[in-house]
Amino acid sequence: MKTNRIIQGDALQELQKLPDAVAQAIIADPPYFNVLENEAWDTQWKTSADYLAWCEAWVAESMRVLRDDGLVFIFGQLGKREHTFLHLMSRLTQQHQFHDLIIWDRAVGYDERRDSFTPQYEMVLVMRKGERVKFNKDAVRIPYDAKTIETYLKDKRYKDMDARRAHLEAGKFATNILRVPSLKGNSKEKCGHPSQKPIDLIEKLIACSTDEGDLVLDPFLGSGTTAAATQRLGRQWLGIEKDTAYVQIAQKRLASDPDLFSKS
Repeated sequence: MKTNRIIQGDALQELQKLPDAVAQAIIADPPYFNVLENEAWDTQWKTSADYLAWCEAWVAESMRVLRDDGLVFIFGQLGKREHTFLHLMSRLTQQHQFHDLIIWDRAVGYDERRDSFTPQYEMVLVMRKGERVKFNKDAVRIPYDAKTIETYLKDKRYKDMDARRAHLEAGKFATNILRVPSLKGNSKEKCGHPSQKPIDLIEKLIACSTDEGDLVLDPFLGSGTTAAATQRLGRQWLGIEKDTAYVQIAQKRLASDPDLFSKS
């Protein structure tokens, strides 16, 4: 199967064409359903029931394409009064194995509301296929600064100070609350997609769930962030995108670095 390429087409239809158990990780940032109300691709379903049925279908195909020790990451967000993602998580975790729920802390709020707290997070539902998964906690450690390391080394409860220093210098284990600032309008990363995710965030998901050479699949490639992050980490990738404008954005972005496309 040819990798490191964009497949232009409908996510569900193109997923159905892929072989079984080929992707080590699947990172999906699908339409959220009536959250981005000015985007036609987010408001294309007449009812939440229609949207939920569509999601169940493409997720089922994603789980088929996933390797037995792989993980699927599905982004979701609640709108001002829209809560369909809560129902989606409930349905999907009854049909497939739940692994984790990651909170992406965007660092700043958005769409301030007068009658409730300002939202500052999105969710990432993580599901597994088998009982054992490939997961590397060391790949997403958070570095301590030098002053913090020296302070912790003064704790006399630790007998093996060399081991303690090695642990501290490796960094703190990340929690399932990932704080990565969202992209601003003037960000050099910004490519013109309204729900573009920071490459640092996507890299964390790829780094913890795959090894070098593994295949990462993105059924909703958008501006190409997953492809860029995957290639930077030495993995293979495959992206599906329906919208011609976003395909062109992703191609232009990836073409700026000739090494992002391989001949595999």
